[in-house]
Amino acid sequence: MAEPVELIVDECVDLLNGGVFGRVALSTPVGPRIVPVNYAMYGDDIVFRTTPYSELGTYGWNVDAAFEIDEVDYDKQRGWSVVAVGRLTIIDDPDELADIRRSWEPRPWAQGARRLYLKLAWRSLTGRRLGVEWSRSPMTAERHAL
Repeated sequence: MAEPVELIVDECVDLLNGGVFGRVALSTPVGPRIVPVNYAMYGDDIVFRTTPYSELGTYGWNVDAAFEIDEVDYDKQRGWSVVAVGRLTIIDDPDELADIRRSWEPRPWAQGARRLYLKLAWRSLTGRRLGVEWSRSPMTAERHAL
């Protein structure tokens, strides 16, 4: 069995900057929920879009939440995971929204209008990798144009 290796913050940020899909975990009145989202990085903030009446739109603003991305290679029994913990807030500043749209807007895969923008400003960022034969390139997530 391989020992897990802690990732430094810069490695975690690189992996976040390379991805487009993750999961948001938050508490709701019916218990903990994990919601898959497409995301984009805006500076150090993790930004995603949702509908106002979704679980995230209803319960996901001005609350603490966690965000997780990962990659797993089942054949080689290796993988990595990054978890960001912070505060979710609604983005309603028109200048900030315009800047996000110009830089790299999150593009949801799910159908329907997703006009509510949320961001997670992380205060804790941790990551781990597990497995052997890691080099920098296979571990780094890769942003794909949509």
